[in-house]
Amino acid sequence: MIQFLLNQELRSEHALDPNLTVLNYLREHVGKSGTKEGCASGDCGACTVVVGELQTDDAGREHIRYRSLNSCLTFVSSLHGKQLISVEDLKHKGELHSVQKAMVECHGSQCGFCTPGFVMSLFALQKNSDAPDHAKAHEALAGNLCRCTGYRPILAAAEQSCCGKQPDQFDAREAETIARLKAIAPTDIGELNSGDKRCLVPLTVADLADLYDAYPQARLLAGGTDLALEVTQFHRTLPVMIYVGNVAEMKRIDTFEDRIEIGAATALSDCYEALNAEYPDFGELLHRFASLQIRNQGTLGGNIGNASPIGDSPPLLIALGAQVVLCKGETRRTLNLEDYFIDYKVTARQESEFIEKIIVPRASAEQLFRAYKVSKRLDDDISAVCAAFNLRVENGVITDARMAFGGMAAIPKRAAHCEAALIGAPFTNTVVERACAALAEDFTPLSDFRASKEYRLLSAQNLLRKYFIELQTPHIETRVTAYV
Repeated sequence: MIQFLLNQELRSEHALDPNLTVLNYLREHVGKSGTKEGCASGDCGACTVVVGELQTDDAGREHIRYRSLNSCLTFVSSLHGKQLISVEDLKHKGELHSVQKAMVECHGSQCGFCTPGFVMSLFALQKNSDAPDHAKAHEALAGNLCRCTGYRPILAAAEQSCCGKQPDQFDAREAETIARLKAIAPTDIGELNSGDKRCLVPLTVADLADLYDAYPQARLLAGGTDLALEVTQFHRTLPVMIYVGNVAEMKRIDTFEDRIEIGAATALSDCYEALNAEYPDFGELLHRFASLQIRNQGTLGGNIGNASPIGDSPPLLIALGAQVVLCKGETRRTLNLEDYFIDYKVTARQESEFIEKIIVPRASAEQLFRAYKVSKRLDDDISAVCAAFNLRVENGVITDARMAFGGMAAIPKRAAHCEAALIGAPFTNTVVERACAALAEDFTPLSDFRASKEYRLLSAQNLLRKYFIELQTPHIETRVTAYV
C-alpha cells in the first residue's frame, strides 16, 4: 500500500497499475482534468503539478517544500508519503488563487491549454521565493511552453503574484498539513501491486539491496524522467520497479575536506548549491539542464545510470575525476566514473548492483575548470555537444589535463590524444591548436537531427579554443554558452 495527500484528502492505494502516471491518475481515476497532456515527454509543461514534502531545516523547524513536477513523467508510486496539488486545488471558497487572478488580470491566457501548467509553476515560484527577479521567474517558467507566444503577460503575472504575495489557504493549513504528512510518513516498504505488475518502495539502502537482489530484473525508478518515456512514448510495460526516492541515505549531500559525497537519489536541483559553490560552471550548466520541473525530479545518479551519451553531468564529473560507489548486497566498490561507461548504454554495473553515491573532489586553486553546452535552445534542450575542461598549469606549463565530452561518442568520454598533446607543454595558442587537431583522433562523431558530425567536431575544437581565450582574457568570459 502507498498513502499520500491529494491536497487534503488522504488517498490509500493498493492495487493500482505501477505504470500509471500521476497525469492519468488525476484525469482518469479522480476526475481532475485540469492537468493537461501536451507531449507526454516532459517537454511542454502543460501537465505541471506541485508536490509537497515534509522537510526539516538546519534549526530543526519543520516545513513543507513545494516543487513543480511533470506529472506525465511521474509514476503514482513516487507520491508515497507526500502531498499532491493540482490546479483544481488552488481555488478556495469560490475565490481564485492569487496566481490565477494574476494570469487573468495580466491577460496571460490565450487558447488556455497550457494555462494550468503555467499556473502551477507560478504557484511553486510564489511558494519558494518572496520577491523573484526576472531570472528566477524565467527559470521557473522555462519548462512551460505557450504555443500562442504569450510569454510577456505571463511574466507580468509572475511579477504581480510573487512580489508582495499574500498568505493563502496552504499557509493557513500548513500546521495541519505537516501533522497529516507526519501521520502518513512511511515506516515500512511500500508497494503497488496490480497482480502482474508491482512497484516496491524501500526506505533504506539495506532494504533496496535486498529487494534488488530478490528482483534483479526490476527497473530502478528514481526521478523517472527517462524511464517513464518507455511507458509514455514507447508504450512498453514495466513489470517490476523499485522506487529509490524514499531512501533518505541516498538523498544526502555530505561535504568533507577533500570531497563531496552526493547520494544517487538526490534531485539535480538539490545538487546545485553544493556543486555551484565549488565549481560555478557546474552550477551554470545545471541551470540549463532541461527544465526546473525535470531538475526537481531527475537525479544525479539517474543521469549517470541511464548511460546516455548526451547526458549533461557525466562529462563534467569525468573531467573533475569523480567516482561512483556501487552497492550490491553488503558489498561496495568504488569506481572512477570514466570507467563506469563501456559502450552505448552498457556500463560496468553488475546484476543487482546500483549506484549508491557519487564522490566529487573539492575544488583547488590550481584547477582551471570550465564547462560548455552547445544546444539549439538556451533552455529545456539536450546537448549537441557538452564539453568540460580541467587543466593544471604551473609556471606556464600544463602539468595535468582532463578533457571530457558528451555527444561525441557512444559514451561520455575523455579525449586522450588531446590531453597528451597538452600535458608537459606550455599553455600557448600553438599548443592549443595542436590539441584541437588531436580531437579528430579521439572522436568520430555521428550525424543526427541535433547536429552533423562535422559540426560536432568543429564545435568541440572551438570550445577548446574558447576555453583558452577565456583563461587568457577572463574579462570576456561567458560560461556554458549556447550556440544556435
